[in-house]
Amino acid sequence: MSRPLLISAILLSISLSSLMADETIARVGESEIKKSDILPFLVGISEADRDVLTKNPAALSQAVRRLILQKILFKEATSAGWDKSPEMTQQIERVRQSAIAESYLDSISKVPAGYPTDADVKAVYEARKAQMLIPKQYRLAQIFLALPAGSDKKSEATIKARADEIAKAAKTGDFAAIAREKSEERVSAARGGELGFLAEANVQPEIASKLSSLGKGAVSDSIRLKDGFYVVKVLEIKEPATATLEEVRPQIEQALRNERLRQNRETYLGKLQQQNPIALDELTLGKLLLP
Repeated sequence: MSRPLLISAILLSISLSSLMADETIARVGESEIKKSDILPFLVGISEADRDVLTKNPAALSQAVRRLILQKILFKEATSAGWDKSPEMTQQIERVRQSAIAESYLDSISKVPAGYPTDADVKAVYEARKAQMLIPKQYRLAQIFLALPAGSDKKSEATIKARADEIAKAAKTGDFAAIAREKSEERVSAARGGELGFLAEANVQPEIASKLSSLGKGAVSDSIRLKDGFYVVKVLEIKEPATATLEEVRPQIEQALRNERLRQNRETYLGKLQQQNPIALDELTLGKLLLP
């Protein structure tokens, strides 16, 4: 499910929660955990975490289990009066004050919906265009044969011979089919060995040094690395290029909004400090952390 559809689904489930039965999600002993107990946590998580949970039902189940255990632990702690201890009371109050103050500061520092304008984004792009060079990238596929730690020279020679044989076959045969059958790195093997695009700087030096002599569609000889032997195919090459405005627009917009939010916060805090001058006893302050 796409992110907008997922958010809409969650919000819809909340809006209908008062009209539908509050379904039971789990049972713990004689207690029931209702949908209404879990929904606030799901709405509060980040979009990135929500994506992960949507794509991985097992992760969602584990996350909900942790939430339930947390509720059980909270109930146990409050029954024991732990929340009434002086130390905990002070900690709760500190957290409460910090949360309220930060939430209020965010609300009055909010960046207008129309910011940044298209002109703002273009101005930043033009000013920093020279810094927006996309480095050379290779779209690679691999076949990997593992070299177990502690292998003796005879074992290493045997694995290298296999790697050399595979490299020879891959240069004229179906690389993807060979990778699916022979590669011992199963994740990429399932994709015919494909790794996607990698910036040149992110490629292992031993492999990168071979890529410069390989053209599109070329297959390397076997390459020895610490963990084993690699046979690499160059599927595509992207030469260095300056990113277009549209490619970097979202990042520029977010950076400008973050900077404006920071400025708004600092401006308000500065105004607040002018209205409420703070006199610090530096000598006494300096003694606070002394043993």
